[in-house]
Amino acid sequence: MNLFSKDVKKRLLSAKNILKNLDKEDKKLISKALTKEKNSDVKEILEEANTILKAKYGTVKEQLNAVKKLGDYLSNQTIITLKEIINNKNSEKELVKSANSSLNSIQTIRSYYSVVEKAFFGLSLGSVLLLAAIGLAITFGVMKVINMAHGEMMMIGAYTTYTLQQVMPNLIEYSILIAIPVAFIVSGLVGIIIERLVIRHLYGRPLETLLATFGISLILQQLVRTIYSPLNQEVKTPSWMSGTWEINSALSLTYNRLYIIIFAILVFIGILLVLNKTSLGLKVRAVTQNRQMAQAMGIKTSFIDAMTFGIGSGIAGIAGVALSQLTNVGPNLGQAYIVDSFMVVVFGGVGNLWGTLIGAITLGEINKFIEPVAGAVLAKVLILVFIILFIQKRPRGLFPQKGRDAQD
Repeated sequence: MNLFSKDVKKRLLSAKNILKNLDKEDKKLISKALTKEKNSDVKEILEEANTILKAKYGTVKEQLNAVKKLGDYLSNQTIITLKEIINNKNSEKELVKSANSSLNSIQTIRSYYSVVEKAFFGLSLGSVLLLAAIGLAITFGVMKVINMAHGEMMMIGAYTTYTLQQVMPNLIEYSILIAIPVAFIVSGLVGIIIERLVIRHLYGRPLETLLATFGISLILQQLVRTIYSPLNQEVKTPSWMSGTWEINSALSLTYNRLYIIIFAILVFIGILLVLNKTSLGLKVRAVTQNRQMAQAMGIKTSFIDAMTFGIGSGIAGIAGVALSQLTNVGPNLGQAYIVDSFMVVVFGGVGNLWGTLIGAITLGEINKFIEPVAGAVLAKVLILVFIILFIQKRPRGLFPQKGRDAQD
């Protein structure tokens, strides 16, 4: 009944179900549906199902033609059918030869799509690393501060998303959109408070700053454990971010990762515009290149430091919003990304946004292509070795900082 429904989605789902559970008796039903079907997606699935039935139960000539035609399809059902024909001792030699040819063709195409899928996952990981590292690149570039609490700003952003969903349970569909500016403000304010109370007293003392921010990260983690409990919390995904975009039988892209890639690009463009087109951005770049000269020209460097740290922390907060859609939210959420974020910044070049972009995407892609072969832990080790070797040759990264202050 669903196969002849007026709703295209119902017909498509019905056709997919038939393809997964094919039976010899379905031939008449599929032939009848094919004569009436006008939608190309539904028709393609029905034609594949019809071809599989001919390959299994047709005459010798029909089987041979069907097996050759199956080389154009990529579904698991087609692969299973071809393997059954190859392994069947009663199959004709010419039919087995044709089935092998079609199977090799499908596997070649599927291996290509597998590379595309890995590249997509690498791009999504690179997008998360970009969001995590942009704020770090700005604060590290301007203030020369090694902020070990940067990961906790991401954690705060993720918990802000969770809190909003608990406060507004009927607005799950819009919670992520509301969480983006709220997480930016909350994380930014926490960052400014940390800068005003602690970091401003430690400028020029990198070791003490590192230790102080590490201590702050522990305090923030324990604070979250006290308020929310040490257990991981689940952030619900809105329906418009759920599911997959099925391009074909061999390639499907998840919507949540796709939206995160788009979001990361928009954030990157937004930060570029702020730094290059606004008065604040001009002052930030001036302080980055030569702090003493900027101060001599009347720029309030202490205010720029606070604003920079706030913006960097705010961006980390919205990175936490993105992460909440990929993993559970917990007190240790930021710790998993802080080391990778520093590697991105060092690899790309301290304080250079384009270097951060290229560094994030490169490390994300390398990680996803190495991981299936070497495993998750060894992949991290290999990337770390690669970064160390790279820094030996280019100690200032891909795009070294310019200006008199760069020597510091």
